[in-house]
Amino acid sequence: MHVAILTFEGFNELDSLIALGILNRVTPKLRVSLATPTPQVTSMNGVTLHGHITLEEAASADAVLVGSGIQTRNIIQDEAMLARLQLDRSRQLIAAQCSGALILARLGLLQDGVACTDLTTAPWLQELGVRPLQTPLHVNGSVATAGGCLASAYLAGWLISRLAGEPAAEAALHYMAPVGEKESYVAHALQVLRQADAGQHAVA
Repeated sequence: MHVAILTFEGFNELDSLIALGILNRVTPKLRVSLATPTPQVTSMNGVTLHGHITLEEAASADAVLVGSGIQTRNIIQDEAMLARLQLDRSRQLIAAQCSGALILARLGLLQDGVACTDLTTAPWLQELGVRPLQTPLHVNGSVATAGGCLASAYLAGWLISRLAGEPAAEAALHYMAPVGEKESYVAHALQVLRQADAGQHAVA
């Protein structure tokens, strides 16, 4: 199974790299790739990394996670960039973190008209006709959105649960959870995942 993490210039390190770390804790291992528009991208805090695959190659991944960053509002105005994103919710799991929800909105992937995002992005999401939810994670079929940098753990857990089963997600989250809080952290995270999958956050 292949997971592509879309990572653009000005990306938020927490979105892309926390998810990368958690997803790589799955046994048997998932293939996890950073998909970038150029061979190198630099984060909002000056961290430069090398992409593993192109944006076009993400179209063949089993799952795609769209990270956020300070350039997202420019990206959604760039028709050439959007044309490179051939995502398909009928055959892929698709997740977005914070301002990544703007990209899903522009691509027409938020079919229920609601999404989770961060507080800064919420009014911009409304401008695109999507209602922001006051919940950490929202799932609609094969599409999930999360708001707040540390909610990346929920998105990674959701992807693992869908691709490899809930026990694999539980194990990966348990590994990264703080010592002394592992049981309570994992129990809460699994509750968030289960409630989102059951649609219990849809009207929040």
